[in-house]
Amino acid sequence: MKKLIMIMVMTLITTMAIGQDEKPLYLLFEFMHVDEGMGAAYAETEEFWEKVHVQRVKNGDCIGWDLWRLEPSGQEQGAQFMTVSLYNDPVKMMDGGDFMKAWNGAYPNLSDEESNKKMEMTAKSRDLTHRVFLQEIDKTNDNFDMPIGTLAVINFMKAKPGESGAYEKMESEVFKPYHQGDVDSGGRANWGLLRNMLGYATEAYASHITVDMFTGYDQFFNGAGMGPATDAQQKAYQEMDKLRDLKSVTMATLVRKVR
Repeated sequence: MKKLIMIMVMTLITTMAIGQDEKPLYLLFEFMHVDEGMGAAYAETEEFWEKVHVQRVKNGDCIGWDLWRLEPSGQEQGAQFMTVSLYNDPVKMMDGGDFMKAWNGAYPNLSDEESNKKMEMTAKSRDLTHRVFLQEIDKTNDNFDMPIGTLAVINFMKAKPGESGAYEKMESEVFKPYHQGDVDSGGRANWGLLRNMLGYATEAYASHITVDMFTGYDQFFNGAGMGPATDAQQKAYQEMDKLRDLKSVTMATLVRKVR
């Protein structure tokens, strides 16, 4: 009996330790508008900044950074690119870390004049339209490593007043099993649910974001989830419509990645 109790206690301690080690993921989405004819200059800008982000990861300011190309991407359709910075600490996300330390670590021999020119090039090549601070609150169980070329379908959701908790619960308890089934069958690579940390205001565009990841457009158009919805799924969609509005959908292709 004592041996059984000891096993149960050790199991509980191990479970608690694993839970404590699993820190939430925080993400900063920054949407970039690039004027027509400035694509090459913007590509050069992000190539330069990528080395700074590598240094930020080394310094412990963040745990990763990505650059995504967005579709649709017409000049009147908003942003053409999005950067994503990843953190395991919301404080680090909000204060951004020591950029000058990362800058000097990445380019120790850059003169003040050269640094100023790089900053001017950055400002001219794109406009930062808006930022979104997010926390990942659920995801599928998978080993997807998100290589360059990954396709992400980004769904911007607005929970109806007073329904945020019910919406999150339905995503996790009703829809996540469908997404997990697609992942397990090879129909999609990953699914995640993100909460907008500043999305509680009435005028906020989106309170939540869901992200469906695919290895590319081939998996997207031919995946298991592209078939007709079952009766149970159709009923679930009808119930979901009572809890949130789907504001918009953006397709994103990964073009740069730092970990």
